Amino acid sequence: MSHSPRSFWLQGAPVAALFVAASAAAAPVQPDVVPFARISAGDTAWMLTSTALVLMMTVPGLALFYGGMVRKKNVLSTLMQSFAITCVVTILWWAVGYSLAFTTGPTPYLGGLGRAFFDGIVYLHDAGLVSVSPLAPTIPESVYAMFQGTFAIITPALICGSLAERMKFSAMLWFMSIWLLVVYCPVAHWMWAPGGWFAATQLDFAGGTVVHVNAGIAGLASALMLGKRVGYGRTAMAPHNLTLTVIGAALLWVGWFGFNAGSALVSDGRAGMAFLATQVAAAAAAITWMFTEWLLKGRPSVLGIASGAVAGLVAITPAAGFVTPNSAVLIGALAGVVCYASATSMKKWLGYDDALDAFGVHGVGGILGALLTGALVSKAVSGATGSVLTQSKGVVATLAWSFLASVAILKAIDLTIGLRVSTDEEREGLDIALHGEAIE
Repeated sequence: MSHSPRSFWLQGAPVAALFVAASAAAAPVQPDVVPFARISAGDTAWMLTSTALVLMMTVPGLALFYGGMVRKKNVLSTLMQSFAITCVVTILWWAVGYSLAFTTGPTPYLGGLGRAFFDGIVYLHDAGLVSVSPLAPTIPESVYAMFQGTFAIITPALICGSLAERMKFSAMLWFMSIWLLVVYCPVAHWMWAPGGWFAATQLDFAGGTVVHVNAGIAGLASALMLGKRVGYGRTAMAPHNLTLTVIGAALLWVGWFGFNAGSALVSDGRAGMAFLATQVAAAAAAITWMFTEWLLKGRPSVLGIASGAVAGLVAITPAAGFVTPNSAVLIGALAGVVCYASATSMKKWLGYDDALDAFGVHGVGGILGALLTGALVSKAVSGATGSVLTQSKGVVATLAWSFLASVAILKAIDLTIGLRVSTDEEREGLDIALHGEAIE
């Protein structure tokens, strides 16, 4: 049985029973130090692999996926955003992020500082002791902290799809840094940490709400606050290199097995079911997006089938460890159609410039997946029960907090250093204007 933070409060595992008993006794649920013998070599090997796979999703996966979709004059700046976010978030995660997200705090809304600067994450060779998280008691806490760190890295990086081609690099760094601590860490704590606001009720196996809804709505806030790109709707803004985008999508697809199956936090049958659900959902979404576009536009596009696969991966993320393969196919198929509509028709109707469809794919796909998880959860697979109403509460709370906090952060940055490059710099391209480099 899984010890995943995405599911642990709703499972019947012995470890979960111990945690509930501890909670009932008013004792805080905190990391512990255990003998080496308590660590599972198989679980640790799988989680080390999963951590590397999830990191690969951002660099190079997301970097190439986004980099290929922008215009040639902005490709280096787009790659730079993903790479810089990977570095900055890693340091923030070490300093306070992990502690705020995954330790017990004074309220159910945010953790404490007991693991700031990774204090207490130990490996004591001579004593034969290692620290573990109560959410992953069979692997070293160092592995668990790094695994969760890769989720913290990719979430703000996803937002960059909405603000592409027009935001100052300095403003982007400030926004992502503040957003991680003010938005991501609290939402992760709500959904996954012991005692978190929604931890006892919300089904979010691998981050449909914490990652995709959270990043998607922050992306929409960014697009609205920045305004449209110069010439948007009047001049062609075709992707610079779809070869890069397809390579990036393929790396995202492979890395997503670490994202979803790794979220079981153990190497067991449930991880295998999450792995299977991830594959069939991605394939179903790619096919339905492709055929929808084919039907409506007369031909299927390479960008469309790649985007469809990503939409399916997004939608299955909250459900991966909770549903049967048949339900996973249904979730993927619906995601392909719904995300296609949101990335094309809805964006056009509402008139916002979500440059690379971060909201249309990740926000809308995450909402769809979270709600369908409540409708399609299989007790036989997961031991959990849920409902659309219950899921909607966590989704609405995340949408509201992420949007309002993102707008406030962006407004503060705009009033100080400014959010957007000048019109001349935007026309010249961010590669030259911000980094003094260009692709010849």
